[in-house]
Amino acid sequence: MTNIEEIQIRPCNTQADRDWLIQLWQREWGGTTMVTCGVSHSLTDLEAFIAWEKNERVGAVTYRKDEDEAELMSINAIVKGKGIGSKLLQVLEEKLGKQGYRKLWLITTNDNLDALRFYQCRGYRFVSIYPGAVDEARKVKQTIPLIGEYGIPLHDELKLEKVIDDDYTRERDLKI
Repeated sequence: MTNIEEIQIRPCNTQADRDWLIQLWQREWGGTTMVTCGVSHSLTDLEAFIAWEKNERVGAVTYRKDEDEAELMSINAIVKGKGIGSKLLQVLEEKLGKQGYRKLWLITTNDNLDALRFYQCRGYRFVSIYPGAVDEARKVKQTIPLIGEYGIPLHDELKLEKVIDDDYTRERDLKI
């Protein structure tokens, strides 16, 4: 059983970390390319943190930075419901806030009800919907399925964002 206090979050900075992340992305995301808002992003161009429990990798978060905001590209916890994803997201928000970034945003799909719940509970708000964006992305990344989670046809992208700052505290998210 995972004890969240024992989870350490470290930057992805070794070749072994990258190799593990590539395997994770291939298993969870169907390859090492992510398409959001019609733009392809390669895993090799992203920054990442990895969650560790003792000597085992148990999760990861990847992101990319623009001028004053960042895009959350992926978040994965090997064991669901143990707080690993929350801790990864907290560390990322804190790091970005301290670096002067004021907004973290993400794209998810219309079928991803669990993610929508997860992000809204952590202060993320809907800002845009892109009808048909997944249908367009499928032309670039053929591994995107037609039917998503809960049997929901996969068509649209949803954008959520959260304003972050250097006063961000982790107390709220740890309680969720």
